[in-house]
Amino acid sequence: MRQNVDPKMIENTMLKGTTTVGMVCKDGVVLATDTRVTAGGYVAHRQGKKVYQIDKHLGMTIAGVVADAQDIVEVLKANTRIFQLEKDRPMAVSAASRLTANMLFQNRGALMVQALVGGVDDTGPHLFSIDPLGSVNEESCIATGSGSPVAYGVLENQFHEGLSVQEGIVVAAQAIFSAMKRNAYTGDSFAVVVIDQSGYRELTAEEKDSIEAAGIKIQQI
Repeated sequence: MRQNVDPKMIENTMLKGTTTVGMVCKDGVVLATDTRVTAGGYVAHRQGKKVYQIDKHLGMTIAGVVADAQDIVEVLKANTRIFQLEKDRPMAVSAASRLTANMLFQNRGALMVQALVGGVDDTGPHLFSIDPLGSVNEESCIATGSGSPVAYGVLENQFHEGLSVQEGIVVAAQAIFSAMKRNAYTGDSFAVVVIDQSGYRELTAEEKDSIEAAGIKIQQI
């Protein structure tokens, strides 16, 4: 039986609470998020985790209800491991995205999560956006959450096909910086993840410091 879905809940999930950015580069995928966790106008946590490793070649960003998102992350992790054991090969990025979309569709109105699933498989780097109702779209560059209108201002100006991962890191970080300055639901700090042929890697504090300096220089140009 189809569940009744409150359109306002969907709007709140998609437009409030965080800012995430994803982009496909010629040699991998870059995912970036802020770290502020809000409950309405209340800042509940300043160092929330919004990007997760699913497998050595897969990552996911989350926006929406944290408990729902964490549940989806754990289910997806388990299924990618089972797939690896049964098939002796990693799950394709598109398959992981479809599995996430199926979970949201089957629980529409109950699980309020918007996700980006990105990674690298045998066919190259891929990035998928999944909304709370289970719609899935492949993207080359996307921003989600309350700060996304600001982030898109940076992405549309600086992103282009063929960027390297190193170039993409700076663009993604700059998009998050801009959202942090202009959106109350976005702030405190940021996280950047790179997924390439070497696997999943989250940037260290030292690397983020150097990127932040580079981002400030870009902003001043």
